[in-house]
Amino acid sequence: MAVRRVMPIIQSEAAQESREFYGLLGFEEVMNLGWIMTLASPSSPTAQVSVMTVDKTAPVTPDMSIEVDDVEAAYALMRDSGAEIVHPLRDEEWGVRRFFVRDPNGRVVNVVSHL
Repeated sequence: MAVRRVMPIIQSEAAQESREFYGLLGFEEVMNLGWIMTLASPSSPTAQVSVMTVDKTAPVTPDMSIEVDDVEAAYALMRDSGAEIVHPLRDEEWGVRRFFVRDPNGRVVNVVSHL
């Protein structure tokens, strides 16, 4: 299993202000679903930050997202390790397969692969 990118997720109602603030650092909007917006560096597209009001289909808002090339393998590893699965493995309508797991610090991690 390979990690493709790691992205912090900021829970906020200030999407426009965040877009402007991170825009000053060179980030540009690459996705906006209304409840989540992702900003990326044009020169290094995997350098990203997301701003989320609330997760559309999960009971909690994750703190970070880790994109992997094999989400099923990641899910099996986390489940078998005894880690707390916060949101089950599932396909989402916006083209990803994901699950949430709680890390040892109490942070919720969205582990995801694109379909």
